[in-house]
Amino acid sequence: MANVLNVPDKTFTREEVKKHNTEDSTWFIIDSVVYDVSEFLDAHPGGEAVLRQVGGTDATSAFYNLHRHEVLIKYNDLAIGTIKGEKQSIITPRPGDLSPVPYAEPLWLTPQFKSPYFNDSHRSLQKAIRKFTDEVLAPEALEKERTGELISQDLIDKMSKAGILHMRMGPGKHLHGVNLLNGAVKGEEFDYFHDMIMAQEQVRVACRGFQDGNMAGMVIGLTCILNYGDKNPALKKRITEEVFSGKKKICLAITEAFAGSDVAGLRTTATKTPDGKHYIVNGTKKWITNGVFSDYFVTGVKTDKGLSVLVIERGEGVETKPIKTSYSPAAGTTYITFDNVKVPVENLLGEENKGIYVILSNFNHERWMMACATIRYMRLVVEESLKWAHQRLVFGKRLIDQPVIRQKLAKMIALCEAHQSWLETITYQMNHMPYSEQAKHLGGPIALLKMSCTRAAHEIADESVQIWGGRGLTQTGMGRVIENFNRGYKFDAILGGAEEVLGDLGVRQAMKFMPKAVL
Repeated sequence: MANVLNVPDKTFTREEVKKHNTEDSTWFIIDSVVYDVSEFLDAHPGGEAVLRQVGGTDATSAFYNLHRHEVLIKYNDLAIGTIKGEKQSIITPRPGDLSPVPYAEPLWLTPQFKSPYFNDSHRSLQKAIRKFTDEVLAPEALEKERTGELISQDLIDKMSKAGILHMRMGPGKHLHGVNLLNGAVKGEEFDYFHDMIMAQEQVRVACRGFQDGNMAGMVIGLTCILNYGDKNPALKKRITEEVFSGKKKICLAITEAFAGSDVAGLRTTATKTPDGKHYIVNGTKKWITNGVFSDYFVTGVKTDKGLSVLVIERGEGVETKPIKTSYSPAAGTTYITFDNVKVPVENLLGEENKGIYVILSNFNHERWMMACATIRYMRLVVEESLKWAHQRLVFGKRLIDQPVIRQKLAKMIALCEAHQSWLETITYQMNHMPYSEQAKHLGGPIALLKMSCTRAAHEIADESVQIWGGRGLTQTGMGRVIENFNRGYKFDAILGGAEEVLGDLGVRQAMKFMPKAVL
């Protein structure tokens, strides 16, 4: 349940507060709480004059017209008591709480609605991962998103201990017998709806660069080891144990300056040595997430008759350097060079010259997870915009009282709800369709879902900035979430396959099943 700010028990009358509007003493009221900012005037980021202007008054409307409620939590030590006979009315959420704002949560988490897809274990996991996200993940995410520093080993260790690293790889035997968030769910019960919950809940920190910096390379790289590493059980065991323990990091290195969505155009080469015991790898990779801090690189290479996938360990001939992009450097976006790197042939994943199947089989889960994240971030923008529209006063009215603003919000809500419903439908199919059939029947629908939700994100980013104005373009303060979304949503429209490529894939897959009888 939500609660209110924890403030001293002392009470004052409004008449007493009015007297504290002098050179030496500045008090004011926000939501029945009395604040003494006399010693804070010089430190106020917005300047001393702004606080003096509301000295001795009820500044509730003025405050919420400029600030997020979290500011009061941050400066709670300035509270000295409450107004006698009055109670706080504004909710202060606690870690793990659901939001009471309409459409702020998916319908399955809204008490008035029912869903056939989710059971008690899903709800248990949702509560546990939200609390972990609010208490452990969010503080570091906000700091690292701002500074551009990479994820700390301490946070990785905490996620490893909680089984979060394991769960982010989706359902599978790697979860069996693992303690997952203190028993929130059993590994044997973990399905794709649990997977969806893990992906969506961690997005709520609203730090798009850190979101990728938070082991996204593992999510798309370790999958190849789990699914195609059986030819070398010792290597598979060593890497999975090291990565799940957090001691080593891994990334997927496919994209090059020469080839993005065009995987067949890769130029990095792997040539066998005369004795057939090693590959010599030469080439470059670009825009590789987490590459700067990875120990293992699951790498797409050209072999003599096609594409192959190798696990390359960081060592002699491997060089990484960061790339500056439009989101935070916390993502660890990387340019990699391989200069005569010697790789044992045992590090081959799948079959030689048939690496395209390793790469393509990896895409479905990656694109589905990106859709999960994009849709949840869209919902967060809806929530922020609904709250802002109710508190922002313009031309003597709240924004929400303007029909044009309500129309924008209606569009944003509809896009968000439609794509969440589509996502849940596809997730249900993933739970009930054999993995071997998913590439055949779900590759197209997942591609279309990702394409459509990033188009929706474009619309929501555009409409939300119009609602927020200049604050939607400012990295700090009230509009932080909106600015971060607006600056980062295009990453999801490009990474994992560009919208145009995915749209074409979806239609081409449909063409394969087009019956001739209707022509």
